[in-house]
Order: sequence, then structure tokens, then C-alpha cells
Amino acid sequence: MFQREIQKYLKDHGFGSFAPKVVLFDMDGVLYDSMPNHARAWQEAMAEFGIRFTAGDSYATEGMRGVDTIRIYARKQLGKELSEAEAQRMYDEKTRLFHLMPQTQIFDGVIDLMRQIKAAGLQIGIVTGSGQKPLIKRLTDDFHNFVEPAHIVTAYDIEHGKPAPDPYLKGLEQAGGLNPWEGIVVENAPMGVRAGVAAGIFTVGINSGPLPDSVLAREGADIIFPSIREFSNHWKDLLK
Repeated sequence: MFQREIQKYLKDHGFGSFAPKVVLFDMDGVLYDSMPNHARAWQEAMAEFGIRFTAGDSYATEGMRGVDTIRIYARKQLGKELSEAEAQRMYDEKTRLFHLMPQTQIFDGVIDLMRQIKAAGLQIGIVTGSGQKPLIKRLTDDFHNFVEPAHIVTAYDIEHGKPAPDPYLKGLEQAGGLNPWEGIVVENAPMGVRAGVAAGIFTVGINSGPLPDSVLAREGADIIFPSIREFSNHWKDLLK
């Protein structure tokens, strides 16, 4: 069913085969329906520091390390070059506001998809730009049947976050030093899709937010689904 997309991926990257051994999931907007809360927390926190930040901005920059997002917007709007520590203090406020909001739910289809992936003999990893320790702990609690803690890449594990390829290359490394054609990336964010593509990994776009499919396609997504449930329904077709 997806042979055309796979053949195009192989041609674009100059690979001879597509032999997935690990699926690397982004967290927010893929595993959890958390982006509306993140968008609100970002807007409120940035406003406290005199930075205009829209809900659209939160989706467009999703996947990047929070401190990197803050430093970019402070440079653009305030003309300030913030240190890592200064940006971290602002990010801590965003984190505080986020955790005052109701806990977000796991998307429908995530557990079913992970069960199918494990049944097919593949590993599962999680690659997030988050540095929020309570969220990272929740990952280990919610998905302990599917993901080993050593296979979770966070903002603490890499120097250059998404859209650089480093986070997903780290995910391949943690899965046993795999090659790009042995992985699948599952992403909902433009910056995350760009990172997966830059790492040379077959990248599935899950359009769970308000951005049009064309945004994810422009970043190089190999396949786009409207939901993680829809991807779960077609998982076996992708492996054929």
C-alpha cells in the first residue's frame, strides 16, 4: 500500500533497503493530546517577559528545546541575547504554568500501535525536546510495558535539539547503533519532521494540530496521517 512512498524515501536518501527495527515517537502531540495546554502555557509565560507568542507559534516551534525557542524570540522581539541560564528561568515559568493545568490524555490508538510494533519484533523509543522532568517520569510510568528508560531521548541528552537531526540520531544510537533505514520516526511538528528527515529516517507525520498537511509535507514527511489511530490502523500495511 505504501510502496511508492517507501521507494521515494530510498531514492531520496540513496539507501538500498528499508528494514525498520525501531520506531521513534515524539511525545507532545503524538503520544499525548498536550499541545493545547502547552500553547496556553507558552503564551502566558512569554507575555510575562514581554514577548508576543501565539498559539500558532507554539505549534510551529514545537519539538525544539524550550530554551532555544525562548532565546530565538527574545533575540527577535527584545533584541536580547539571553544566556542558557536566563532562558532556563523563563522556561521554568512556562513549566510551572503547564503543570497547573489538567493532566492531558494519551491519544486514542497509541497503546494499540505500540502493541503491534512490539508484536512485530521492533523496538520503541521516545525522542522529545522536553526538559520537564515530571513529563519524562510520566513517560516511564505510562509506557513501561513498551519503552525502556534508556530508550528515551530528552533535552538533557543532546546539545542541538530539533530541527537538527541529533535527537533522532541519538535515538538510533540508543536502540543499538542502528542505521537510518532501520528506523521510523513518528512526528506531528514541522521542526520534528525536519529533524527526522535530516537524520535520514523514514518519517511519518501525524497531523494532530491546526497546521495544514502541506506544512508537514514541505518539511519532508514521507507519509501523513490525520491521527495516531489512523496510523495504527495501517501499521501492518507499512510493514508489508
